[in-house]
Amino acid sequence: MTERTTLADVAAAAGVSVSTASLAFSGAGPISAATKQRVLDAAAELGYTGPSALGRSLRSGRSGIVGVVIGDQLRRSFRDPVSVQVLDGLVDSVGPQGLGVLLVPATGGEAADPLVETAPMDAAVLLFGARRGEGTFEALRRRGVPVVLGEGPRGLDAPVVGIADREGTRRLVEYLRELGHSRIGVVTLPLGGERRCAPVDAARMAELDCPPAEHRLAALDDAGVVPTAVVEASASLVEAGVEAGRVLLDVADPPTAVLTHSDLLAAGVLIAARDLGLRVPEDVSVAGFDGLNLPWLAPDVLTSVAQPFAAKGAAIGDAITAILAGETPADVELEVELRIGTTTAPPRA
Repeated sequence: MTERTTLADVAAAAGVSVSTASLAFSGAGPISAATKQRVLDAAAELGYTGPSALGRSLRSGRSGIVGVVIGDQLRRSFRDPVSVQVLDGLVDSVGPQGLGVLLVPATGGEAADPLVETAPMDAAVLLFGARRGEGTFEALRRRGVPVVLGEGPRGLDAPVVGIADREGTRRLVEYLRELGHSRIGVVTLPLGGERRCAPVDAARMAELDCPPAEHRLAALDDAGVVPTAVVEASASLVEAGVEAGRVLLDVADPPTAVLTHSDLLAAGVLIAARDLGLRVPEDVSVAGFDGLNLPWLAPDVLTSVAQPFAAKGAAIGDAITAILAGETPADVELEVELRIGTTTAPPRA
């Protein structure tokens, strides 16, 4: 195809009007199968692949793009299987609708990323919810871009697709208590704002602005458990779990069980425990959240609360499709499952 080849050239070659030729590509009106095939044959002969995507966007008022704000630096998110698998489910859902995905990192500050302010998008997903003091959600609302929240706070006039993580974590805490653990330590996801690896005190808890962390911490209250110590991790990554695990376990009287907010953090805590000479699960039990397949951890199998990654992504995609069809999707909460592995056992007598 040359740059000068146009739909008018195809119409002339097929012996039809430009409007009829357009119908052959859009399928949005009456055209016989024979006429459509004649237009497509003429287009193939001229090397014409279809109308301009930009022109089609201008005519329809749609960009065909869903902006996905993943809530972290892209390099960290793509090392986290949770983000990747949820994105897979999302793309599988919206792809057949002719929608593509634009990935946008969160800034963590009051100013939204420039892409949030300017990029063409028909709808947006905040994959890990809206945060206080972060301008992303408000910037999208000012633009009139409809938003779906993944595991976000309710009450923001935007549908939320979440998981029953509070209930699932409560079941995990109760399981640890049934094993006989009374000294349970916690490694949390980043709580919001500046990232750090440090014990969590009352002042830091007052800054809590991460719905998954909030739900999973609240589960301890639900189970009637006061943790011996809570350490905040800087990211949901193995090396962050190692760092937090050392802070939690390298003390005179460490907890007999460690509850973490992700499987990658749990894997890091397991490594830290063994580096400190602690056996897992004989000296300390370690449990996670997510239900990831971590074959490199073999022969260990994490005790964990498994969430449905693909189903979560698909539910977010379904909400986007409903919004673009003029519907108002309801909030969704997906079930989770407690899976018992080899990293938890009764405490030493």
